[in-house]
Amino acid sequence: DEAGLRASAAIVGRLIEREEQRGVAAERVVLMGFSQGCAMTLLTGLRFPRRLAGLVALSGYLPLAHTTAAEASMANRGLPVLMAHGSHDEMVVPARGAAARDALGGLGYAVEWATYPMGHEVCMDEVDRIGGWLRQVLTRR
Repeated sequence: DEAGLRASAAIVGRLIEREEQRGVAAERVVLMGFSQGCAMTLLTGLRFPRRLAGLVALSGYLPLAHTTAAEASMANRGLPVLMAHGSHDEMVVPARGAAARDALGGLGYAVEWATYPMGHEVCMDEVDRIGGWLRQVLTRR
């Protein structure tokens, strides 16, 4: 549902803008999502017009992949992206996550990829990796 995806991305974009109005610079914002939240993270973050700190995309896919190259924001080209997926995920099969990883890598994004022996869920090893990645991304200058 392209119209629904775009409407949801607009809502996420407005949330980032609200944080900017509160004094949080966009380049300090990391979008993170799981499953459909992953899809919204990628859809919104890759197209957001101001530089973000990074994207964490968990157990999801790249929506509207066919328009990503044309619609991607120049401000967020090369944005660091952490992607992770359960190798036994039956809800969003691992191949969809891997296809998103490959598409983003092909567009020049710095994608860090990890798989974990689990289904459609999050594990503590993954949470620990996210924590380290966030510390690294948010302390860059």
